[in-house]
Amino acid sequence: MNVNLSSAATAYQQALNRAANPAAGDGVDDGVKTEVSGGVNFADMLKSAVDTGSNTLAKSEQIGIEAVAQKADIVDVVTAVNAAEVTLQTVVAVRDRMVQAYQQIMRMPI
Repeated sequence: MNVNLSSAATAYQQALNRAANPAAGDGVDDGVKTEVSGGVNFADMLKSAVDTGSNTLAKSEQIGIEAVAQKADIVDVVTAVNAAEVTLQTVVAVRDRMVQAYQQIMRMPI
């Protein structure tokens, strides 16, 4: 099954918009009350996590460049590479879970 991540993002945004503004829904009163809490938005949380991961990878790359120029300690290099590896594994795991969730949503009967 080929998954279009752009479609998944669009579907998520539409669901988020419906949750934020239930009066503009489909006009069907299903008896379910939807409340939007004052908490953190999922999209903002995801953006923050991506930014943090990107910063970790950039820092690791910078320390690697310093190591080539013999300006960094080997312990710092190993620590940075390990942090980059863990970050990459986390990003891949989250991506896999998002794709799996999208596939499950697409298999749901309407």
